[in-house]
Amino acid sequence: MNVAEIFDDVAEALAIMDPKRILELRPSEKMVGRVEALVEKKKEGNISEDEATELEHYLALDLLINLTKARAHRLLAA
Repeated sequence: MNVAEIFDDVAEALAIMDPKRILELRPSEKMVGRVEALVEKKKEGNISEDEATELEHYLALDLLINLTKARAHRLLAA
């Protein structure tokens, strides 16, 4: 099983729990600000290794949330 399949399985399990609440998930302003700052640092080439890892974690979480929302949409449409 690869990482994409694992994310897909977790997204499906989360979406089933409460699809309507999943669709209401939004990042905090603090989180959005941090991600924007990290992206800007990466664009400028001034990102540290720890910050790059932190950004990767945020992006992985974003992927999981978006997959979960897609599953939730599908469940509510059925």
